[in-house]
Amino acid sequence: MLAAVLVSSLTWSGTAQAHGSVVGPASRAYHCWEEWGDDHMNPAMQQEDPMCWQAFQANPNTMWNWMSMLQDGLGGQFESRIPSGKLCSNNLSNFESLNKPGAWKTTDVGDNFSVHLHDQASHGADFFRVYVSKQGFDPKTQSLGWDDLDFITETGSFAPATDITFPVQTSGYSGHHIVFTIWQASHLDQAYLMCSDVNFG
Repeated sequence: MLAAVLVSSLTWSGTAQAHGSVVGPASRAYHCWEEWGDDHMNPAMQQEDPMCWQAFQANPNTMWNWMSMLQDGLGGQFESRIPSGKLCSNNLSNFESLNKPGAWKTTDVGDNFSVHLHDQASHGADFFRVYVSKQGFDPKTQSLGWDDLDFITETGSFAPATDITFPVQTSGYSGHHIVFTIWQASHLDQAYLMCSDVNFG
């Protein structure tokens, strides 16, 4: 028990030097941290939030390092460098559990919603690309691939800031979908690929 607490403390201190993530609609890793970070020893997680539970069992760093889902040097070659089925983890082994289909908790959204990035290190952005999983794709039974996505928008650049929010306009979606966001940070060739589970009302 003490060892687990020490490991958690050490990993959490590493997060303080980390980067950022989409917090609205909550990315999978951020949701798990927001919901269970202060209560990760609660056995209720297994029943109430089984996808976060399996992620925490696979690797606690999935939760603690929710701001660190980055790949350096992709050169914008996202589709050729990140395999289908590995999009929600950004092809990072520490986050492999985020690729698993299942009953991920969703954020309710309408056709028009906002994406909110929290960037503790204030890197800014060259751009964001936002996609939505196609109507008929089932996040409960399917891992996300490039062919499962509809491209929605690409933004322009954003100056360094702790919080960046921008609007997204969609139509024709209903039920559980994945909003897939690529954040190309400005300070280096550093890309963050993240999945947010939403429910279009």
